[in-house]
Amino acid sequence: MSGKPRQCGCKGYRSCLQCEQEFNFAPCKELLLSEKFLNDNGVASYVFCPECNLAWPGWDCDMIMDQHPNHEGQSVPFPGVFVKKNFLSEEEMSKLIECCDSMPWDISQSGRRKQNFGPKANFKKRKLQLGNFKGFPGFSQLFYKKMNDIPLMEDYKTIEQCSLEYNPERGASIEQHIDDCWVWGERVVTINLNGNSVLTLTKYLGDSSKYNLNDVDGLNFPNDSANICVRIPQPSRSLVIMHGPARYYFEHCVLRRDIKERRVCIALREFTPRYLQPEEATGQIVLQAASKFF
Repeated sequence: MSGKPRQCGCKGYRSCLQCEQEFNFAPCKELLLSEKFLNDNGVASYVFCPECNLAWPGWDCDMIMDQHPNHEGQSVPFPGVFVKKNFLSEEEMSKLIECCDSMPWDISQSGRRKQNFGPKANFKKRKLQLGNFKGFPGFSQLFYKKMNDIPLMEDYKTIEQCSLEYNPERGASIEQHIDDCWVWGERVVTINLNGNSVLTLTKYLGDSSKYNLNDVDGLNFPNDSANICVRIPQPSRSLVIMHGPARYYFEHCVLRRDIKERRVCIALREFTPRYLQPEEATGQIVLQAASKFF
C-alpha cells in the first residue's frame, strides 16, 4: 500500500472500505481477528464482565453479560479494567453528541473521523509542543465533573481529549496498538456516548522498545502471564478505564465487525509522571492550557 495519505484519510497498511474498494486493498490483518482464528492459533478468548470484574470464556460480549451471575466455564482474573455502565444519562449522551456534531469533524485513518484537542506530540522524535492547543470545549465540563466521583480517576489531569466517530458504512476500526508510554500516562479513558462496541485486547509479544514501553518504571518484559484475548464491552453511555497490566501488557483494538451502528466516543489521556514535574516547562505550559475551556 502507498505510504501517502489517501482521500479517505488512510495511509500505510491502514484501510477503510472506501480505499479497499477503490484500490483493491485487502483488509489489514487485525480485522481478521475472530474467536475461531484465535483458538486455531492456541489463544483462548474471554469476555470481561463489568458486573463481577472477571473474564469468562467466550467471544460474544452481549451473551456473556446476559449470563451474569450464572456464567459458564472457568473465569480468570483480568486486572486493570474498569467499566462504569450508565455513566451518562440518555439526556447527557444526546447533549454531548449534539455538541460534538456542532463542531467540524476531521477525517482520520481506518474510516474514523475525529476532533482533537491537545498538544502536538512526535512520538518517534519524542518532542512535545503546545501547538494550537488552547483548552477543551465547554461542553466537556459535563463529564469532567462526573469523573470526580470515580475513585480511580483521583488526581486525573486530562491533557488530550479526542472525539472519535466510527461509522459502519466506512468500515471504521482501529488497529492493535498500545498508547505511547513516553508522554501518555497510565490511565487510558474512553467515554462511549452512543453505539455499543467492544475493545479487543490481545497479548503483546513484541519488543519492549516499541510504544516506548521502556519508559514505564517497574515494567517487566517478557512476563509469564497467559497468552489470551480479552474482549471488553463498551456499552453506550459507559466509562471505560484501562490501567496497569491491561494498559501495558496488551494491545487493544476496535474491530470493524464490532461497529454495527454509528459510534461516537471521547478518549482522554493524561501525562506520564515526568511531564507532571514542576521543572518540566513544556509540561507545565500544556497543563495550564488544559485547565481552560472555551
